[in-house]
Amino acid sequence: MKDNVVLIGMMGCGKSTVGALLAKRLGFAFVDTDQYIEAAMGRTIPDIFAKEGEAVFRDWELGAAEELALGKKQVIACGGGLPTRCDSIASLKYSGTVIFLRRDPGEIYDNVSMKDRPLGRQGREAFLERYAAREPIYLEWADHVVDVQPTPVETTERILEVLKA
Repeated sequence: MKDNVVLIGMMGCGKSTVGALLAKRLGFAFVDTDQYIEAAMGRTIPDIFAKEGEAVFRDWELGAAEELALGKKQVIACGGGLPTRCDSIASLKYSGTVIFLRRDPGEIYDNVSMKDRPLGRQGREAFLERYAAREPIYLEWADHVVDVQPTPVETTERILEVLKA
């Protein structure tokens, strides 16, 4: 295992919940890139999207990824779109083992609130299309694919098994 564990996957797949559990089990720090950006900017992601647009957010995301890649012993939960920019995910891949948390997109959309997710508010069909476009990117960057299990604890256990193998 490299210095960090990097979780990628679609919004709502459980990266933040599982990431926090995984960090605790490994004795690592936990960082969510969206929360990291919100703290740095003093604003919410929906506010950044509404006032400045996705491109500005993605630039902040790049900066966050480059900063976080310099750290060690971190579990980093990436925003769902972060891997869509090669320059953002490349530094994290270099510094960490990348795990794609795969979860059925219809299940995500039907069971996870999209209220605070700007790119999730565009309807179910748009969400499924976005997943279809992103899945090959997630697969390309992932060192391992872990299917989301019935509970976050079970998903965490599965990741630990994969990391030990």
